[in-house]
Amino acid sequence: MIDLYTAGTGNGFRAAIALAESGLPHRVHKIDLTKGEQKTPEFLARNPAGAIPVLVDTDGPDGQPLTLCQSGAIVLYLAEKSGKFLPSDTAHRALALQWFMQASTDVAPSSSMIHMSGGALPDKSPANTAFFENRLLGFLRGCDRQLAGRDFLVGEISVADFALYPVVATRKPLIDKAGDMPNLSRWATSMAARPGVQRGVALPD
Repeated sequence: MIDLYTAGTGNGFRAAIALAESGLPHRVHKIDLTKGEQKTPEFLARNPAGAIPVLVDTDGPDGQPLTLCQSGAIVLYLAEKSGKFLPSDTAHRALALQWFMQASTDVAPSSSMIHMSGGALPDKSPANTAFFENRLLGFLRGCDRQLAGRDFLVGEISVADFALYPVVATRKPLIDKAGDMPNLSRWATSMAARPGVQRGVALPD
């Protein structure tokens, strides 16, 4: 059995969607970040960094328990374990990993900095927020070009789509305002309609 400890953030949804889509037996546990549940001794025993998500697989590699942190690592682990979402063809697999990393290391951090510069940082700067919005839109326009003529980032659904979707869903107003990414908007609508994605974003109370 797989237990996922997560919350309603981009990282949390990324792991929850991948788990729901994997079809593997699992339970999802919602961690209330506003109450500091990620800092309790019980949670810190799973991840000393006090960050979600955390996956605990009682039947991990060689039948041994595995505790895994970091949403990207969790998504890749679930793909390997389920045998889904990583193309078997070497070239397509490499491209899936390329777009997975692009979503994880370029797109997601830019989105996070919009939040940080607009609210979390002590010195608010509209100019900095605009800078990160434009940076994010530049990356997303690259995704839009990649999706031209494709249902998913590498043709078939993969870990790359799971990595990208939470950011696109969160930043929909910004994308709609830009108004020049029809392929990305089409893809987001298609992703949102998937039962696995819907289960992944519907965290338990």
